Amino acid sequence: MVVATADLTNYDAEQVRLMEEKCILIDENDVKVGVETKKNCHLMTNISNGLLHRAFSVFLFDLQGRLLLQQRADEKITFPACFTNTCCSHPLNTALELEEKGAWGVRRAAQRKLEHELGIPPEEIPLDQFKYLTRIHYMAPSDSVWGEHEIDYILFFQPRERNVTLNVSPNEVQSVRYVTKDELKQLLRDAEQGRVLVTPWFRLICNKFLFKWWDQLDNLDSLCDTNTIHRM
Repeated sequence: MVVATADLTNYDAEQVRLMEEKCILIDENDVKVGVETKKNCHLMTNISNGLLHRAFSVFLFDLQGRLLLQQRADEKITFPACFTNTCCSHPLNTALELEEKGAWGVRRAAQRKLEHELGIPPEEIPLDQFKYLTRIHYMAPSDSVWGEHEIDYILFFQPRERNVTLNVSPNEVQSVRYVTKDELKQLLRDAEQGRVLVTPWFRLICNKFLFKWWDQLDNLDSLCDTNTIHRM
């Protein structure tokens, strides 16, 4: 494990390359105010000064209603080895991923990262089948150097006919598994006792929202609240 430092010299080369991606800076109402590198968006020194960016979290279920979890790779610069929801990342400052109507930009980013991290073919996760539920605003340190400060779009996806194909990138993800509600609750108990690591945003979403949403997978339209930004 690399000792946390803002100098990226000793980190994994591919993860360092990704730190140059351009994230979307926003204000607390999710209005774009600028552009900054992924590295600068995740430095706690900048976060402490209010730097805030747009993000998304995907919760992907199988046909049996189990949730796909990933364990982040040890190579990750932020929150290495942590269990979390299916995919968590950021839309980039590109024309396609900036489109705000219907959260189409965020959907495209989610489709891109699901392929990048988990090898899911885009044709198996059509943009119009993502359910955009709401947004959360949270801040959490990973360590003394790195952290997150995001407005996070929550997206659900469940295939209609067959489960998605997985071809996991080991540089991004060290393990995946589908879990039932009871299995996830046990994982969260294990995290409370220090036996496993869980990302802070996933824990927040689980504690406040996930299980009631999970109970309504066939009726998610009634739960969508796209006007609210929940401050957590």
